[in-house]
Amino acid sequence: MALFGGLFSKEKKESLDKGLEKSKSSFFNKLGKAVAGKSTVDVDVLDDLEEVLITSDVGVETTIKIIERIEARVAKDKYLGVEELNAILRSEIAELLAENNSEDLVDFDLPATSKPYVLLVVGVNGVGKTTTIGKLASQFKKQGKKVVLGAADTFRAAAVDQLKLWGERVGVPVVSHGMNTDPASVAYDAVKQAVEQQADIVIIDTAGRLHTKVNLMNELTKIKRVIQKFVAEAPHEVMLVLDGSTGQNAINQAQEFTKATEVTSLTITKLDGTAKGGVVIGISDTFKIPVKYIGVGEGVDDLQVFNKVEFVDSFFS
Repeated sequence: MALFGGLFSKEKKESLDKGLEKSKSSFFNKLGKAVAGKSTVDVDVLDDLEEVLITSDVGVETTIKIIERIEARVAKDKYLGVEELNAILRSEIAELLAENNSEDLVDFDLPATSKPYVLLVVGVNGVGKTTTIGKLASQFKKQGKKVVLGAADTFRAAAVDQLKLWGERVGVPVVSHGMNTDPASVAYDAVKQAVEQQADIVIIDTAGRLHTKVNLMNELTKIKRVIQKFVAEAPHEVMLVLDGSTGQNAINQAQEFTKATEVTSLTITKLDGTAKGGVVIGISDTFKIPVKYIGVGEGVDDLQVFNKVEFVDSFFS
């Protein structure tokens, strides 16, 4: 069921459909070959379907869950034709995603907390972390929210400069001390400025040096400690940004980051340039951490709130 108008606009749906085109085309091409010449969903079809799901980056554990659900349907309904497989897959995956106890956002909403809402963004270099922050800033600004950005990824000059450019483009202030400065100090000043200016949200970019997990953990702990001087309950959210085009590597990154810090939300980028869109299903199921946003194109508006119903609808329609 598509939710056009209101919750999910026609333009956003078209953008989502286009962004998932490669993933959908690849998936159904594999599925078509798997069921070619078959009339019923039997053991061979299920074995082939398992391979299709795994090679579509859904992930082994999530694939096994889906196969088990379909096996139960086959046992219950006795006879299922392969022409029904698409509808069965669609409903089982939708149900699986719904079991992740997260509610879909209606739009770029902020929870009702005392201002400012403090969002820490983590992720390895190259996943689109800084670009995601810029796009989020733009979306919140459009809604009339007052936004402050903190350039605390100080180990990479490009990250600091890129965030400054986004700040100029969007028209929001960026707190920066330049490269090779103390990230916690930047975070401190960013939250301080957000409090003083009564901003609605402060978004802090952090370093993505996954190969030094202990240092990363210590750095994030320090950042949390200093920003709590201004906002006791901060950060309200720690968002991990993952590159969907890396498939299973994105799942591995999520495992490492969730060990290093408490991740409370996920954003999955670059889905438009890959056939690995199935990774969204695997990540959502594996980590039970809400996928809040997905990137389905280069434009600012191509960062969308993740809607489970619409995602499955676009993937299988």
